[in-house]
Amino acid sequence: MEASRASGPSGFVRETYRLSRPEARRKAREWFDQYPKAAYWTQVESWRVLDGDVIEFTMRRLPTAD
Repeated sequence: MEASRASGPSGFVRETYRLSRPEARRKAREWFDQYPKAAYWTQVESWRVLDGDVIEFTMRRLPTAD
């Protein structure tokens, strides 16, 4: 698994992953379970398929549910 984390001037927390397709689905579901969309505005910001059926995707959420 490869992941990187960034937080920019937009105030969102972003993490980018490169995972196999099943692992990518699990990771995205984990984010939505841990950070519900209604409270954190969680979303898959971008994604693409790389060689070997590896999915690179960026998850985005607010840092708090306030």
